[in-house]
Amino acid sequence: MYRKAIGRLQFWNSQPGRIGTALAVALVSVGCAGPAPAPKPVPALPPAAPLVSDEESTEISIRFFAKKVKEDPANFLAYNKLAGLHLQRLRDTGNVAYLEKALEAARSSLEIFPAEINPDGLGHLASAEFDAHDFRKARDHALQWTRLRPDRSAPFGLLGDACLELGEYADAEKAYREMERSSRDDAIGVNTRWAHWKELHGDLDGALAHLQEAHAAALSLTAPPRELTAWCRWQFGELTFLRGEYAAAEKHYRDALTVYPNYYRAVASLGRTLAALGRREEAIAQYEKATKIFPDPGYVAALGDLYHLAGRQAEADAQYGIVSQISRLGKLNGQLYNRQVVQFLADHDRDPAEAYQQAAEEYESRKDVYGAATLGWAALKAGRIPEARRAAAESLSLNTPDPRLLYQAGMIARAAGDTAEARRLLSQALKQSPAFDPLQAPLARKALEAL
Repeated sequence: MYRKAIGRLQFWNSQPGRIGTALAVALVSVGCAGPAPAPKPVPALPPAAPLVSDEESTEISIRFFAKKVKEDPANFLAYNKLAGLHLQRLRDTGNVAYLEKALEAARSSLEIFPAEINPDGLGHLASAEFDAHDFRKARDHALQWTRLRPDRSAPFGLLGDACLELGEYADAEKAYREMERSSRDDAIGVNTRWAHWKELHGDLDGALAHLQEAHAAALSLTAPPRELTAWCRWQFGELTFLRGEYAAAEKHYRDALTVYPNYYRAVASLGRTLAALGRREEAIAQYEKATKIFPDPGYVAALGDLYHLAGRQAEADAQYGIVSQISRLGKLNGQLYNRQVVQFLADHDRDPAEAYQQAAEEYESRKDVYGAATLGWAALKAGRIPEARRAAAESLSLNTPDPRLLYQAGMIARAAGDTAEARRLLSQALKQSPAFDPLQAPLARKALEAL
């Protein structure tokens, strides 16, 4: 139905066909990112209201279908139901255990009946592979699913999502247009996809308009799904934060928490926004709460940074240690959090050789703009300036309005001796979002002043 905007959300919380490096460098050097147009007001939303939790009913359903497959191991329909329910709980909690169970259930279903007569099992497997960041398998299985069920919109949506994460932007757009063509009543799925597409391509106003359509469609349902509705509110906050509208972002995050109390995404993003507003102690409290709900490495690192700025270095060091530990807890964790760990290492000038190696290895199989940004940042810290320059150019090739992309590209230009380009990019990042990160924004300002 909707994806979580993986690239960006997993990266900092990730395109018509890829262009050659030389062209990318040329576009950036003449200013393809350009000054952003004056933002339009965020569309008005209805007042936020609490929605009924379906967590208990979902867990009851999980136990019911788990009993079914225990009684009848050939019940492929029950396995399909289990896979979908585990994926829903993954969205609710972020708990990787649900992802592992979803993968196991989907594979069990397909062992009973192959995809040709069990396309729903294939769809669940592709969805779980996507959430596991196994984007190549997700793409290939989603493509197979579209051939088995060309009359449905979901297979095309998932195919587009996987292509997007791999940097195969022309194929992603084609899949989304097929999704739109085959969609009868999936206004939520279609609009959330186009919202993310427009965000990646620099059209935040268009992204907000599509997101409003998705949110309205969710509310029009007989029983609006709590997590999806809160996700839409949270996404409004993410988009307004990108353009530096911190007070508006705070309201959207609080609205998300009204819909879904303790929704971990909104809890953490509210902490980031409070930090941007200069309310550090409140921000620390939010991140402490977020990491207790779900210890995402990005949240843990952000909490460590705020402890550091508050002079609580022992606590900061403890959080930094946890970041590295999380990625080593298992293969799936390493796959899910690789970019976050690389960003942490590069941001804090730790083990630059290791950060570069991890970034380069992932980029070989996942060449989206955020992968390019990660590679460029790690290459800079490893002293590989020409490679960093090429990767930074690619990261800006879609005009994605993310101040971190601009900041990192600006710092790379500075290291390469391109003062004019560094000044332009750093100025743009700070103009768009003056407090995009409590540690990196001051470094951007200091670097700009020194140019």
